Amino acid sequence: MLFLTSLFQQVDIEEKIKNAPDNGYEIGVFIGSMLPFVLLVILAYAIYRYNKKKIDK
Repeated sequence: MLFLTSLFQQVDIEEKIKNAPDNGYEIGVFIGSMLPFVLLVILAYAIYRYNKKKIDK
């Protein structure tokens, strides 16, 4: 799974953090890099839960 996400995210985060103007920018880069993964996990869980409820009925 990590390999798949690395294919979509070809951004050099370390380079962005090195060139960051302040500490707030570093936090934004971290959140921005984690956000797509978190959204995919939430979407997968929602689909799983929906299908599980549908089967149980």
